[in-house]
Amino acid sequence: MAVEPPASAWEFPDLTDPRCPDRDLVAAGADLEPGTVLAAYRTGLFPMPADPDDERMFWWSPTERGVLPLDRLRVTRSLRQSRRRFEIRVDTAFTDVLAGCADDRRDGAWIDGRIAAAYVRLHELGWAHSVEAWQDGRLAGGLYGVAIGGLFAGESMFHRVRDASKVALVALVEMLSDEYADRRVLDVQWRTPHLASLGVVAVPRSTYLARLRGALGLPPPSPFR
Repeated sequence: MAVEPPASAWEFPDLTDPRCPDRDLVAAGADLEPGTVLAAYRTGLFPMPADPDDERMFWWSPTERGVLPLDRLRVTRSLRQSRRRFEIRVDTAFTDVLAGCADDRRDGAWIDGRIAAAYVRLHELGWAHSVEAWQDGRLAGGLYGVAIGGLFAGESMFHRVRDASKVALVALVEMLSDEYADRRVLDVQWRTPHLASLGVVAVPRSTYLARLRGALGLPPPSPFR
């Protein structure tokens, strides 16, 4: 069971307030203590560095939020065949998954040391989780994110073997597809062309916030309890 950390010393903007900035970047500053990061997710925000020359942390809430409806995941025939080649594990190699996602040789790498340390702390408290695809005893790929009630906020994914990260995503969707599936939220931040090919859609911030409020009161899926 996840351990609730001390409350954040910071207060985030009310995203439902009409005065809230109508842009993806909402705020800068604060810290990455567990209580702060969890408060951000519960508000509808997430942290991400934006400028290597700026030491502040940036807090985002896309005006068009990327979410994956659990019944919209596109699983091709080749992906179904690939699934048979991998073993799925949960939380057996969180730091290795995080390191794979943070590899600065990847295009668009954004996970710095501050972010990595923050999510390791969240993992130790039972909030951050990894879904891993293993092949022949080796970590082939996976994803990590934060589970709060019925919200799973996907942060990043990586692969060393073709289709490994997609197989991990399929496994995550299956884990979330329980009796609360219609109220759970699988947040992926932005709808990129790659994620769109998997079934991700973009919803207005107001729609995301309404769904988030409904999801937070749900129990987490059994693999993350």
